[in-house]
Amino acid sequence: MAKEKPVLLLIHGFPLDAGIWQAQRDALADLATVIAPDLRGFGASTLEVPAVLTMERFAEDLLQLLDERGVRKAVLCGLSMGGYVAMSFYERWPERVQGLLLCNTRSTADTEEGVEARKLTAKNAFDKGVDVIARGMLPELISARTKLERPELSAPLEAIMARQRADAVAAASLGMALRPDRTLLLRKVAVPTLVITGSADELMPLPTSEAMLQALPNGRLVVIPEVAHLSNLEAPEMFNGILREYLSALADA
Repeated sequence: MAKEKPVLLLIHGFPLDAGIWQAQRDALADLATVIAPDLRGFGASTLEVPAVLTMERFAEDLLQLLDERGVRKAVLCGLSMGGYVAMSFYERWPERVQGLLLCNTRSTADTEEGVEARKLTAKNAFDKGVDVIARGMLPELISARTKLERPELSAPLEAIMARQRADAVAAASLGMALRPDRTLLLRKVAVPTLVITGSADELMPLPTSEAMLQALPNGRLVVIPEVAHLSNLEAPEMFNGILREYLSALADA
């Protein structure tokens, strides 16, 4: 009897939506049942947005989604803010997690300076507009090499960010500021965990990924060369190859 395919839950970053995962949906459908939802308030989501959207609230929404679809266990793949959500999910429901992929993210809490920057982003979402935030963030998200070799990526990426709702962007920014340090949690992770990052990611420098790896009892770090914060978009073939290898090994275990 053929083994049932794992469920791969793709959790997008900030201020993005599930549109960033199209290349993964297409490339991994033969190996996994791929679910890529829009988080509360983002993309096509119609869920109510509170003043603060915590990572725990996002995780609760994802648990409800899995329950509605009858999914007992899933492989969680979180990018940036999505990684924060994945760790929050694992903290509360480890029995529902088959595997963990933490991409361009970190386990530590924000510094005081980082918290203030989150608050300013929240304010600017209303005062200046999400399109202004998108324009300002774009240079930090993709590497110089990506801009040179794939110039067609910039405009659609900026458009994805610019179309997000101001209240969701503000609420999620404030929610990220409240997240705790979950490095100690990583020491308890019992499932195979892959940390993926880009060598040119200045938002999540390599030492942050290395610190996560050191905390994980069953972890592996993969660094994709010359890409920045959106490794799945900048190097989709390499990113997908990494996930295919991981999912295949998971199925054989």
